[in-house]
Amino acid sequence: MTPPPPDHDAAASHAGMRRVLAMYGPAVFAGALATRATDPVVAEIAHDFGTTAAHAALLGTAYTLPFAFVQPILGPVADAVGKRRVVTVCVCLLTLMLAASAVAGTLGWLMVARAFSGAAAGGMMPLTLAIMADAVPLRDRQVALSRMLIFGISGQIAGGAIAGPVAALAGWRGMLVLCTLAALGGAVALILASRGATPEPRTHYDPVVAAKRYRSILQNPSAIPLYATVATEGGLVFGSFPFLAPLLIARGIGGTTEAGLAIGAFGVGGLGYAAVARPLLGRLGPANVVRLGGALGFVALSGFALAPALWVAVGSGFLLGMAFYMIHNAIQVRATELSPQFRGSAVSLHAFSFFSGQSLGPVLFGLGAATVGLGVSLGIAAVLLLGLALLLAQRPA
Repeated sequence: MTPPPPDHDAAASHAGMRRVLAMYGPAVFAGALATRATDPVVAEIAHDFGTTAAHAALLGTAYTLPFAFVQPILGPVADAVGKRRVVTVCVCLLTLMLAASAVAGTLGWLMVARAFSGAAAGGMMPLTLAIMADAVPLRDRQVALSRMLIFGISGQIAGGAIAGPVAALAGWRGMLVLCTLAALGGAVALILASRGATPEPRTHYDPVVAAKRYRSILQNPSAIPLYATVATEGGLVFGSFPFLAPLLIARGIGGTTEAGLAIGAFGVGGLGYAAVARPLLGRLGPANVVRLGGALGFVALSGFALAPALWVAVGSGFLLGMAFYMIHNAIQVRATELSPQFRGSAVSLHAFSFFSGQSLGPVLFGLGAATVGLGVSLGIAAVLLLGLALLLAQRPA
């Protein structure tokens, strides 16, 4: 049989990418929007429930920890019953849990609803990346995944940027209602688009079989180094964020609002990478893009460490966003190839490692700040991120 011409293959690849983006992009955006929804309104929530801001700030942890720990469960479930089915159920559950958050009568119930919201969101982005990997051949996959990241990055930027203005008009509950509507839109879009999709095969979920799948994935010589790499990357990049405001305050160049600008610039940098990913990868190649990301990450974290003015901190945030996605995008592509047969499980382990690293990062930066100082800790992180990128670029994809 004569193979299809290259133009036909490229057209099919692009069509598959657009179909996945249209079906799952709104749901991914909604999950990312909810991630940062409570961060800017912690003081208002604390006031309403008569507690401290530090206590109310745990709402962020209540969302992200279940997001990480649900991954080893949802991956094999999705491989057994179908990734699309699991994503559809998760976005519907997210809608219900966000609605419950909006009407929570106590901080305790709000914590519980946020935790279930995080667990539901945990079944969306990682599995969507696996679905994209199923639909797009390896040669186009890095660009395709970067396109899906646009929805996630945009949601995170929007969650941080509009929470304050929305809360000023409708209170913090109004922001959660807006998140509920976004999740509902994502659920409706996915359900309607799924009507014409090919039915997914379904098998019986067996925990013993799931454990064997994880064992087979981890037996791949590339698996543990790759998962360790993404955990380290998450800690080095995101561990610094909680300390930006104290750093700017100590230097007299800003405070909470200015730290928010620097973190927002990180998201803009991610969008910048997504916009130039295709020509950049075509011109430099994946390995050199990773090396470039390591160099930009070194400059960015060094900029945080030395920042004499606010514009340096904001510019460093932008560069760090570019750098992170240059490196992370390559790791994601490799994670999708660890076990093509059990791709949902492999990508879920990747997400578990990544968010576990994010959770550990602030602890390590805090220890560093208390011992050698935050500036030195950021400098060490800059060197480590560069070294991590150079090692990653040397490994075969």
